Amino acid sequence: MTKSSKHAVSSQPESFEAASAELEKIVTAMEAGQMSLEASLSAYQRGAELLQYCQNKLQGAQQQVRMLEAGMLKDFTGSDRDER
Repeated sequence: MTKSSKHAVSSQPESFEAASAELEKIVTAMEAGQMSLEASLSAYQRGAELLQYCQNKLQGAQQQVRMLEAGMLKDFTGSDRDER
């Protein structure tokens, strides 16, 4: 039963911003130094999950930007150099 409740807590965040905000709260709580060992380990695990989620979202966004830039650079490469 304990494992299933941990999985419920470890649900996917609604968004990058929500994950980032939750991660900030975890870091603040851990830095305060008032958590038990078990709570610290649980918070660390959740923080690692959130960090991975955020990294994946950022990686996806970077890939989208690269694709958009690649399409735009094909259209505007020649005109950029002429204006300088």
